Amino acid sequence: MTSTATFRIALLILLCAASPAHASSCTEDIAQTQVQLDSAIESYAGSHGWKPESLDALRGYQPTPRSVAEAEGRNGVDFTDALDLLDRARAADHIGDIGACRRALAHARAILR
Repeated sequence: MTSTATFRIALLILLCAASPAHASSCTEDIAQTQVQLDSAIESYAGSHGWKPESLDALRGYQPTPRSVAEAEGRNGVDFTDALDLLDRARAADHIGDIGACRRALAHARAILR
């Protein structure tokens, strides 16, 4: 058997082995939930009219979903909780704990409802 044929067989085996791991990952669900959460934060922030700029805004710092959620006060707390849950989901997904990832996503989505 030539080295090219051996390489092709090894590559085929690796590709087949990698597919199930990618399929069970919840990376796509995290991305979809992040988009929904960003949209909810933006909608909520835009529903109150204009507010005075914070010191961070005056210093030229770019807003993040977390900074906007924190600036929104009492209702922003729910959004920051959802952002924390997304961070937990990412950490669980990174180590391969799909169950913990899905639980954190379910809690984050419940906050969005």
